[in-house]
Amino acid sequence: MTSIVLVHPEIPGNTGAIGRTCVALDMELVLIHPLGFDISDKRVKRSGLDYWPHIKLVEFASWDAFLQERVPRADQLYLFEEYATRSFYQPDYPDDAYLVFGRETKGLPPQIVEAYREQLVSLPMRSDKVRSLNLANTVAAAAYQAVKHHI
Repeated sequence: MTSIVLVHPEIPGNTGAIGRTCVALDMELVLIHPLGFDISDKRVKRSGLDYWPHIKLVEFASWDAFLQERVPRADQLYLFEEYATRSFYQPDYPDDAYLVFGRETKGLPPQIVEAYREQLVSLPMRSDKVRSLNLANTVAAAAYQAVKHHI
């Protein structure tokens, strides 16, 4: 199963919308703490609507805890950063891919980026007027790209 991994998400509405995308595509939602909100926050559930009970939700206390328990292969990890040189269109995502996204305001922690430089991908933006895309929109685009050959 493909998993969406959110590292230190800050905005509950984004996480709720991402959860809904996970339900639509039968993906797991992995949250890496600390979170910028309480998972029981009404704004999370409102964005996920009545789909929240159907989300395959897993939480980890830290990135290291995630790595220890899941032990992902390098070819499973795709870390999304706006400055990555490889487009998210290029990889052939395996069925068990982990699509990893950082905080809305700062992206992934530098130590994670440094450790996984070869796994960085980005969504191309044609305009220089936009610094970044909304996290929920980015996740939706990436999720559909990752499963396009498996639907």
